[in-house]
Amino acid sequence: MLLDTASLYFRAYFGVPDSVRAPDGTPVNAVRGLLDFITRLVQDHRPDDLVACWDEDWRPQWRVDLIPSYKAHRVAEETERGRPDEEEIPDTLGPQVPVIVDVLDALGIARVGSAGFEADDVIGTLCARAAGPVDIVTGDRDLFQLVDDGRGVRVLYPRKGVGDCDLVDEELIRTKYGVRADQYADFAALRGDASDGLPGVKGIGEKTAAQLITEYGDLAGVRAAAADRTSRLTPAKRRGVVEAADYLDVAPTVVRVARDVPLPEFSAALPSAPRDPEALMGLVERWGLGGAVGRMLPVLERREHREG
Repeated sequence: MLLDTASLYFRAYFGVPDSVRAPDGTPVNAVRGLLDFITRLVQDHRPDDLVACWDEDWRPQWRVDLIPSYKAHRVAEETERGRPDEEEIPDTLGPQVPVIVDVLDALGIARVGSAGFEADDVIGTLCARAAGPVDIVTGDRDLFQLVDDGRGVRVLYPRKGVGDCDLVDEELIRTKYGVRADQYADFAALRGDASDGLPGVKGIGEKTAAQLITEYGDLAGVRAAAADRTSRLTPAKRRGVVEAADYLDVAPTVVRVARDVPLPEFSAALPSAPRDPEALMGLVERWGLGGAVGRMLPVLERREHREG
């Protein structure tokens, strides 16, 4: 099981009231919510391995160099404080992220990132390496490109909490988007995505993008049709694709999840007991996490007993 960790702690932050606070009054709603999410996922799906995949760089420069608008709207305007390239994070969420790091480390839950890459790229790489089935837990549709029924790779896409997820397989992608999973990245590049600052091709929305990818096979096929005056593309679609040539030259590289990024050595095995009980107890007391950790530990222990 691979967690798109930031996607989940953002969801937890907005889903759990900020009245959930540490003894000193500091909000810990994202921390508690994420821990409860992990508890529910382990309880429902009983993974052997679990990795909290991490954004070491949420907006990699190599992607920005190709498409400068990539995630540009998410950048905090903090030039007066000398931090113009930081992601806009709610004031009470930012301080919770180091607490999440400390709690996961004390529990012994693997947390893995790669310098210069997003969590998506870590997930793509771990999927490529996996010998058995993989569940990816994310609220990011970009990862639908990794779905592969033959290898048992699917996405758990939360509706509200992680106890109510769409199980995204190849059939669901075909039904919902009209393309195959292995066509999803090209479809997404053609369609664009305002939430990621990807402009797409002018005049081509989701439905048209799906039709074109289905008819011509992939983005290269669509571009070849646009260059072929005898193809069945309408003048408007042809013009849109041709005029977007600079964007389409680089969009696939930006949209496609990397599958070969360097990763540190780590153990993905889900722990049955905390790696550092003393540190965990200190964190529980400082941040008022007794309930969340108290719910998680028996689930981890029961999972070990069931396997035994």
